Amino acid sequence: MNRFKITELGKDVFWLRDTERDHLVKVLRLTPGDLIVGFDNTGLEYTSVILKIEDKSVTCRILSTDHPDVEAHTSVYIVAGLSKGEKMEWVIQKGTELGMEGLVPLRTKRSVMQLEGSKAQERVVRWQKIASEASKQSHRVREPQISRICNWQDLAVQLPEGTQWLIPYEEEKTQRLVSVLDSLDPQRPIAILIGPEGGFDEAEVSLAQEKLGAKSVSLGPRILRTETAALATLAIVLAHYGDLG
Repeated sequence: MNRFKITELGKDVFWLRDTERDHLVKVLRLTPGDLIVGFDNTGLEYTSVILKIEDKSVTCRILSTDHPDVEAHTSVYIVAGLSKGEKMEWVIQKGTELGMEGLVPLRTKRSVMQLEGSKAQERVVRWQKIASEASKQSHRVREPQISRICNWQDLAVQLPEGTQWLIPYEEEKTQRLVSVLDSLDPQRPIAILIGPEGGFDEAEVSLAQEKLGAKSVSLGPRILRTETAALATLAIVLAHYGDLG
């Protein structure tokens, strides 16, 4: 069955509006009597039947409610240095499929792409849409939230209190990622700091270590592209705590 993000939830019904309504009507061409699944980002999903299609909304009657065990049990965030091209979109889409909790775009010294003002807001809206679509495709019941683009000084407040920080760093020669994961608490959020093309500046790594308590880790002897490093680290962390593999 096709999946939709619920716009408004009632006692026995819910409504789809705006892009969700248009996708159901204009793209999928569903009609009253068709079955769909709705989710509301609380962890619940609702098997439902379409009751009524109107100009600005679709009304659906809830047939059953479920709480599928599809979300990662460890909350893992990606903090990604702004990268050019489609790299950010790739990380958001695939990170959502793998199970990331959210993503924070970060301005860094070596970021080639710089976004400010309305352009920054528009890009975040686009990124959130990508996360939403990937959530439906991968049958998640909570879509990752894409934070506003932030600077280093604002980074800590974007994530929950008690977050544990990891920073894959090509100059780290002794601490391997898997060994450091043994020392972390999987019940607390984990944030993965990923540099842009060219990686983090040394001063940024020192800042992350001193201000955030980030642990620098090695991903191995090969240099990985920014999008590869982000997804590889996410997959390793989730697999280590039993959410993948």
